[in-house]
Amino acid sequence: MVSFKSVEAPSFRSMLKNFDKQYEVPGKTFFSETAVPNMYEAVRIKVIKEIKDARYFSATTDMWSSINMTPYISLTVHYVTADWTLKSRCLQTSFMPENHTADNLAEALSSALSEWSLDEKKLACITTDNGANLVAAVRKLNWPWLNCFGHNLHLAVTNGMSSTKERTARALGVCHSLTSAFSQSWLKRRDLSKAQEELQLPQHNLILDCTTRWGTKQKMVERVLEQMPAIKRVLDDRKHQHLIPTWQDISVLEAVNAALKPVADFTDLLSAESYVTVSSVQPVLKLLTENVLSPKDEDVALTSDIKKKMCTVLCDKYKAAPLQNILAKSCFLDPRYRAQNIEDPDQTKDALLGEILLLEDGDDAPMSQEEPPIKKKKTLGDLLKPQTTTRSLPKRVRADSELTRYSQEEPIDADADPLLWWRDNKTRFPLLSQLALKYMCICATSTPSERVFSMAGNIVSPLRSSLKLCKVNMLVFLARNKDMID
Repeated sequence: MVSFKSVEAPSFRSMLKNFDKQYEVPGKTFFSETAVPNMYEAVRIKVIKEIKDARYFSATTDMWSSINMTPYISLTVHYVTADWTLKSRCLQTSFMPENHTADNLAEALSSALSEWSLDEKKLACITTDNGANLVAAVRKLNWPWLNCFGHNLHLAVTNGMSSTKERTARALGVCHSLTSAFSQSWLKRRDLSKAQEELQLPQHNLILDCTTRWGTKQKMVERVLEQMPAIKRVLDDRKHQHLIPTWQDISVLEAVNAALKPVADFTDLLSAESYVTVSSVQPVLKLLTENVLSPKDEDVALTSDIKKKMCTVLCDKYKAAPLQNILAKSCFLDPRYRAQNIEDPDQTKDALLGEILLLEDGDDAPMSQEEPPIKKKKTLGDLLKPQTTTRSLPKRVRADSELTRYSQEEPIDADADPLLWWRDNKTRFPLLSQLALKYMCICATSTPSERVFSMAGNIVSPLRSSLKLCKVNMLVFLARNKDMID
């Protein structure tokens, strides 16, 4: 992202003059005070209209501090459109000058919904990390809440490693030190490349771990193990002998990699915004605890201990009844899973039945943007048909029928899109499809809000750290909703 004053740079103006000598480039004031605000208002109107038509929506939120330590809070909403497409819209990145207490955060979140004319009754769930102030704020608002799967997995890995710190600290420390040595020396990287070529190893760079991203630690360990012959060749002198892992260190690194590698892909798969994720949390948890992280005969003691601790933390993070309720309903409403992976399907059906009965009359009318069908002239057969319709039956009878028929059908292919299935079968399950609209839009992680801050970091760069707060909000909003710009 470049600054507004870039349009006044002599080189930029000279370049445009070469393209068109008659064109007069507007100044930075025009772009900052007129063009961007006008574009923001135009896109804002479109977003309001789009989310107003959504029957339900979910949200993700997080806190962020810019390079000059200015605090912001973001809000992103997610919803399923009338044509059963999952959409995400960043609504705002607001300045948060008050203390980040639960009361202040609750007021900020409630005000954000009001500002965008969003009805709290339509909020299916809000996904956040495990920050105590955010969790307390959501509880104060009495909103349905889901904790971020990515953060939970990070905590599980961190706790798993901490529980075995006495056995892993030295090996991981040596691994980090040698990776840092290569990252800070071009000569070592050059020699590593030569050694890789001579030993016919993959031409890969070493990876330095990041404390806030557990996956980088596993990638660092895996890459060091892969390149160990080349590393030893480069560091084969007295000056660098201390950086070479011993055979005991290598054994520890192999044990750590064996414990972490099987779960490395799950965070990325459940962090998407373009497809349904929340319904897969329950199956993934079951897969992790009963298969991936279950001790194997070939596992060494260290690997087994890390796996057990990770399982304990993950199960603990999702043991609360409200969380189990959301995950079970979402899983059941996904035609890829239905009653599979649910401990008590009957209890889930009863909960869904109760929710269907609370739907207001008319809510089960299918959403559609299609033109109404052309009326045909009635035939004798039409007049003689029985007048009784399914809709004339009591809602409880219809709901029971839909739940029974739905649960008896075979799950669809695991790679199929559940939203496309609901689009094609909404007329068969008019009541259940309304709950599918509600639960299929929930995010399994708070990653969408973190992506907002990645974008914001590119906008509020060191050269643009004095941007006005309202301009930061506008620019981030436009960058995240650029598909709606004409």
